[in-house]
Formats: sequence, C-alpha cells, structure tokens
Amino acid sequence: MHHYTLQHGIQDWQNALQALHLAPESNWQSLPLFGIVLVGDVPIQSVQSWADEHHWQLVPLTTQKSTVDVVNSLDNIHNTSVYRCVIFSNAIIDQPVDELPRLIKAQLTSRINQAMDIHILPIDKLLRPHRLACFDMDSTLIEQEVIVELARYCHIDQEVSRITESAMRGEIDFATSFSRRVALLAGAKQSIIEQIIANNITFQSGALATIQSLKALGYHTVLVSGGFEPFAKYVAHTLGIDEYHANPLDIAEGKLTGKVGLPILDGHQKACIVQHIAKQLGITNDQIICIGDGANDLPMMSISDIGIAYHAKPIVQEQATLAINHTGLEGVLYALGHQLVSSS
Repeated sequence: MHHYTLQHGIQDWQNALQALHLAPESNWQSLPLFGIVLVGDVPIQSVQSWADEHHWQLVPLTTQKSTVDVVNSLDNIHNTSVYRCVIFSNAIIDQPVDELPRLIKAQLTSRINQAMDIHILPIDKLLRPHRLACFDMDSTLIEQEVIVELARYCHIDQEVSRITESAMRGEIDFATSFSRRVALLAGAKQSIIEQIIANNITFQSGALATIQSLKALGYHTVLVSGGFEPFAKYVAHTLGIDEYHANPLDIAEGKLTGKVGLPILDGHQKACIVQHIAKQLGITNDQIICIGDGANDLPMMSISDIGIAYHAKPIVQEQATLAINHTGLEGVLYALGHQLVSSS
C-alpha cells in the first residue's frame, strides 16, 4: 500500500497573495488576479517569459508542509510535476475579467507547446471553502460504460450501439434512448450484474486517493449517475463515497425486466439531485464542484462553482471551468490548488 501526503493548498495561495501587497479591502473578483496550476513537465522559464511579455506579475507558490493529511491508497498515481503560481496585472486590460482565463490558457498553450493540463481560476475560487463534490460514474470514476458491459454480456452490443449513436446524432433524446436500450436487456439473468462487477469494472487511476483526499478536506462526496444502482452502490462503497444516486435496474424472478423507473436520471435530474443535496447540507452553489465526462453532466456543472471535465467529450471540455486530460482522477486535486505527493 502506498502512502500519499495531501498538501492543503489554501495557505500556499494566501502566502503568494501577500507577496503581491494587495490592499486587504481589494475586491478580488473584479481584479485581474488568478491562480494558475500547470500539471506536467513544466518549462518554468517559458511561463515567466510569457508573464513578462504580457505584463503579468508572477508569484510562484511555496509548499507549506505543516498542513498535511496522510492518504492511504491502492491507486497507481501518475508521477507528474505540478507548478502553481499567482498572477496579477496592474496594466489596463481590454477584456472582461471573466473572459481572461480562456485567453491566458490559449496564450500559455501556444507558448509552452507541449502536453499538459493548464488550470486557471480566479483567486477567490481557489480560496473558497467548497464542501460538496459530485462525480459522474461511467468513464469518470470507472473506466467502463456500464450499459455497454451489460449489452456485451447479453450479446446485444450492436443493437445498443445503434441506439446510442442515434442519440448522439440528436435524433432521439436521452430518456428515449435509455428506455430503448434497457428494454433490450429484458430476460437477462440477474447474475450477470455480479459477473460484470467481479470481472469487468475497473476504477480510474487516482479515484480512491481523490475521494479520500476530498473527504479529508471536508467535502461531502456524491456519485450521481445515469447508470444503474447496483453498479453505483458497488463503486460508492468501494471508494468510500458518502452517497450515490442512479437508475434502478428492475428485476423480477431473477431476471431483468427491461423496464425503467421514472423519472429517468438524465442530465436535468442530475442537476436537481445536486441542488437538493446542497440544500440539505445548507450550502450555496458556489460551494459545489462537479466532475464528469459527458453532455449529461453539463447541467450539474452549470449550477456548480467549478465544473471539471475529466478526459471528456469536446463539448464538455469547452463548457467546463477546467479540463483534465493528462493525469488520472487525482488531477481534480491539482485543479483545485492542492498537492498530492507520494511519501513511500
């Protein structure tokens, strides 16, 4: 078993801000003031030269070793470098502040010209105490799409694929495609669920460390999936997620009936569930983060403070706040400004 040290990032960011000598009464939301996290083999000189050229003041973060939580994990965490800095501009900038992250990311991507994840957030988002983390399941927490695995076991994968492709072309909506695909499973033995869980479900790299770390940071963790409850229950219990929500898989006399419960847990329902949980916790939307890979994750991302696209479809990467493409799920921790370091 490996041991990882979780280095809480908030004090690091606060120390970097002090180096800028900004007045305490400054309204950070209206300032060109951002935290940048670069994940990969970072050419630091290129970052500094970009900052100099565009008149940004750059302050690298130092790591505070006094605030740590030890995380035990069986994960295969990616070995990567993480470079964090605060940038601030005293110059007059034509663009609205909320449009600057995309502009800065485009400039840095062009300048650095190598594969890495670049996360840019207004500093108030990095310092805000988020309390609710909601994850999609299929292709996010696990590497599979459960409906595909069920279809393979039932030897109907081609039929299911045709329906899926029709939905992706926009010819039918999610609820219709979901109902049609589940109907094809009618008559399958209940035992295939246990077989798939035992033989086919694998977790994303970094999944366990990410959930454990978020809980150590005080998050309430939730799995919210358009997939099926038996698989969601297994994934949530294995990773230690606080609660899960998914579609029930209707079973009678030891066989799948092919029927679906209503309402089907689609993108709209995902957002409603997230909103309901936040209300139960007594928190506001700016304390929510959501992580997913598909278009049906966009509604819950849109009501959250930070939406994170994980190895996601292009439309999701375009609309999410941040995108992870070059690490495992532990990249969520980096994106939120923290560090995860192997200590054994």
